[in-house]
Amino acid sequence: MKRKRETVATQEGTPDTSKPTAVFEASGGRAYTVSVALPGSIISNAVTPELKSLLAGQIARALAVFCVDEVVVFDDGQGKQRKGDGRSFQNGSDEFTGYSDPNYFLMHLLSYLETPPFLRKQLFPMHADLRHAGSLPSLDMPHHLRSDEWCLYREGITVDQVATEQGSKKKRKEQSRIVSDPEGTSVVDVGLQQRISVPAAIPPKTRVTIKMPGPTNLSTDKDQFLVASAVAPSEPREQAGYYWGYSVRASSSLSAVITECTYPSGYDLTIGTSERGQPVSELSGSSQQDDIPEFKHMLIVFGGVAGLEVAVKADDELQKMGVEQPRDLFDYWVNLCSGQGSRTIRTEEAVWLGLMGLREVVLRKGKT
Repeated sequence: MKRKRETVATQEGTPDTSKPTAVFEASGGRAYTVSVALPGSIISNAVTPELKSLLAGQIARALAVFCVDEVVVFDDGQGKQRKGDGRSFQNGSDEFTGYSDPNYFLMHLLSYLETPPFLRKQLFPMHADLRHAGSLPSLDMPHHLRSDEWCLYREGITVDQVATEQGSKKKRKEQSRIVSDPEGTSVVDVGLQQRISVPAAIPPKTRVTIKMPGPTNLSTDKDQFLVASAVAPSEPREQAGYYWGYSVRASSSLSAVITECTYPSGYDLTIGTSERGQPVSELSGSSQQDDIPEFKHMLIVFGGVAGLEVAVKADDELQKMGVEQPRDLFDYWVNLCSGQGSRTIRTEEAVWLGLMGLREVVLRKGKT
């Protein structure tokens, strides 16, 4: 018999440490974004499927903790793509891609972990890549809401509610098909008991961001619809200041990370990382920080095992342009850990070091 969790009694003036207090609170709209780019080849450096999954989980945790808005997985030409590997395993017809396509594997895991837990089964079919995802630490981001938590915005998926009768019991089951009626509305599951109706015809199994009308309208009646509106995924950040997870983008090369930027104005502050750069402490120092321009879209690029130099050599476009050194591609070229004691710093470690070292730059120079 399981014992109930005991309540921690606290004296007056003593903080209650039984529950986390570092809950994200929105403090007004945020216009700027932070993007991280890294090569999928780092997955090849992990030996077993468990370690490959753990590596992806460590990166996802860093992205969530430091409120990264976009992650770009690029091909640096170093990924070992092997088919028919003896250590590969299959889940149905979906083969494990950690050995054959490390870029895809990393994107697959990062996308899965960013998705709110209640949506994962509907958006991600069973796949061998996700075999160990359940053992990874939770990201617990602001849009990973529980059914008893209130937020102005929620993530959801379009569903079709069809009432059926089985014997003397009435059951309701969901069918995946286009959810629209003559008036062009859609039903969305946002993880609440109450169903959400949106005045738009949206294809089935589509993830949507919903703006809720207000907490006073919530009900536990499953037969009652609550009318809400579908909004752009960026609205929670831009209008209310919520951190709303990260998007995942694939890039065929290092140069394509920049040239295929999804923001119309492009990245206006780019930072490359290398042990041959200037110390990040100098960049984040008060005197140097004054020289850094304000930005709307920041990009931080990390290299793989052999650094960004090999990514430049493997990039046909950069070779045609005569680019030989990666530092020529960025506004700043920084060393994340001067005087390091280990011969190498792994990429998953560099992501944590870089986002921590550049935290003050982000907070002070990001355009709100």
